[in-house]
Amino acid sequence: MDLPSQSPPLPQKVPLRHLAVIMDGNGRWARQRNLPRSEGHRAGTEAARVLVEECLKLGIAHLTLYTFSRENWNRPAEEVRFLFELLVDFITRELPDLEKRGVRLKILGEMAELPYAARTALQHAMKRTSRNETMLLNLALNYSGREEIARACRLYMQSGRSPEDCGPESLADFLYTAGQPDPDLVIRTSGEERVSNFLLFQTAYSEFYFTDALWPDFSPACLREALADFAARSRRFGGLESAGLPAR
Repeated sequence: MDLPSQSPPLPQKVPLRHLAVIMDGNGRWARQRNLPRSEGHRAGTEAARVLVEECLKLGIAHLTLYTFSRENWNRPAEEVRFLFELLVDFITRELPDLEKRGVRLKILGEMAELPYAARTALQHAMKRTSRNETMLLNLALNYSGREEIARACRLYMQSGRSPEDCGPESLADFLYTAGQPDPDLVIRTSGEERVSNFLLFQTAYSEFYFTDALWPDFSPACLREALADFAARSRRFGGLESAGLPAR
């Protein structure tokens, strides 16, 4: 898919409450430019900042970014260390603007396993932004969709509820995203067409949009192209039109 040269016009109101993004292609972006992978990750961080700003302009209330999966621990130790240093720098630098713009930060994943500096910076940012209401920014960190479902089952049983009463809606109360609408649209960059263990429970009826754009090249124009494509679709939930399905 060619990158759009300019932002396509959007309908007056895009029916989207929750956007989720699998940010893929930092390494390939760097390799194409004969740069170290670290520069690809650095450029990807800037793309994430721009995306948050654009989503705020468009009035998207929930944004989830797949930032670091549990499988990513298998990467070289030096790369993993750089990724978390980059994360701490990003959170520290952007926190004043997140506060000013009304963005609340939430982490999806097991924070206890993160490096101390990253865990401390994230906990501080979540506390500082806990009252914000303009946008909820979810960062999926040390995240696994399968483990999230298993964790929700454990928490459900520990709550003392009856196994016979366990259903999709009651189990959803124990997910990291409890209380949030499920993603309406999932975007994946870099030409890959798989979900990679991302929000497996929540994306049962999500629309998917795949683009060849590498993540650092994913611009506001790319986002608007994806949203225009989404707005033109007729969503169905097991045969039901979206207009007839109440929000969770």
